[in-house]
Amino acid sequence: MCFLRITKGWYRTMAEDKIAYKNILAPVDGSKISTVLVEKAAAVAVRNNTTLDLLYVIDTNSLSGLAGMSISGDVVYQLVQDAEEKLAKYQELAHNEGAKDVNIHVRFGSPKTVIARDFPADHGNELIMLGKSGLNTLERLLVGSVATFVVQNAKSDVLIAVSYTHLTLPTICS
Repeated sequence: MCFLRITKGWYRTMAEDKIAYKNILAPVDGSKISTVLVEKAAAVAVRNNTTLDLLYVIDTNSLSGLAGMSISGDVVYQLVQDAEEKLAKYQELAHNEGAKDVNIHVRFGSPKTVIARDFPADHGNELIMLGKSGLNTLERLLVGSVATFVVQNAKSDVLIAVSYTHLTLPTICS
């Protein structure tokens, strides 16, 4: 057991005090990694007995880039409906994984700033769990990775989840 000695006595390390996160943010986008992210975020929420916020950000930058056209209310409504349907499925998955308090949210804006700054400031998220970027090298150079931006700019802890297929599991011999 590792202890830190401070002038008036022995104190335990932070890991031994079992730091618990009070609110966890898991932004999803409908990609394959989002399912893995929700499963892992739900497991962390269960271990910490805390709230899990599932967030879908509708990128206003990509909306305004559609040939300079304005977007009708019907299109915006459909985008929100689609986001809410995806979130409802992820919420059900999180509940099936044992998470009790799972909230869903839809926001408009730049995914980078909404995830790194705006949403955590509004909801007091102490941990942001992200899926590893699905972009290839060229796309990351041109538009930048949301995960990279969040890691560099978030004021809370950030955890990057990777797909289970990337894990090398040991072989158990009988």
